[in-house]
Amino acid sequence: MRRILYAGDSTVTFNKFDTYPQTGLSQGLLLYLKDNVFLRSFAVNGRSTKSFLEEGRLTEMEACFQEGDLFLIQFGHNDEKKEDPKRYAAPFGAYQENLKVMIDAAREKKALPVLITPVARRLFDGRGAFLGGSHGEYPEAMKRLAEREKVPVIDLNSWSEAYLRQVGDLGSRPMYVYPKDNSHLTYFGAAVMAEFLAKELWKLGGPYAEVLLPLRAGCGELSAGESGTEERSTMGSDHGMDTLLGAAFLEEKDER
Repeated sequence: MRRILYAGDSTVTFNKFDTYPQTGLSQGLLLYLKDNVFLRSFAVNGRSTKSFLEEGRLTEMEACFQEGDLFLIQFGHNDEKKEDPKRYAAPFGAYQENLKVMIDAAREKKALPVLITPVARRLFDGRGAFLGGSHGEYPEAMKRLAEREKVPVIDLNSWSEAYLRQVGDLGSRPMYVYPKDNSHLTYFGAAVMAEFLAKELWKLGGPYAEVLLPLRAGCGELSAGESGTEERSTMGSDHGMDTLLGAAFLEEKDER
């Protein structure tokens, strides 16, 4: 049985009924996994890389690591909090150092670490224009570390920013726990964001793709020019909001 272990904060946490409708990416990703793939979320609300390590949560994960496990690592929201010394980690300092500790722990057990930049906050101005850059230097710090350590990185921040810009203020409200907050996802939003994660894991191929159900071409991709990067593929204009259907992009199977 293939296994995925997922570390992160409240945007990743596996929620229960008492926090509904908040839904973490560890829940959304289940929609795209084969039935024989085991996923366990070690994510905890409010944690940064610093507090996650200091509370011994990585040590708990190390006891579970097995050769070939996928270790998904997604932090940033709480590392940014300068007002909280128990959580703050400077982007090009302690944040990178803490991520490297996690990477090294996985490699020691022959697990496969994958870095994931934090999902964008849903911020719009009074005219309805999307306000990007809510995570400052943290996404770039993670990407540079990934390049240096030769670790796969999924840039969820850039993709989610481009997606929010594309669907707009009103279109994005059902994806977040709006109006309560603009950081946490609903089940709907978790399915959308996890679709992009699945697509990027699929593109990595090999052991990263083997855990996934087959994805249709174009799944999770934005129209050309929307993302602001050269890495995005063209998506036909007739798709529009279809990507919000999440699992509907999975290939239908005869037994389902």
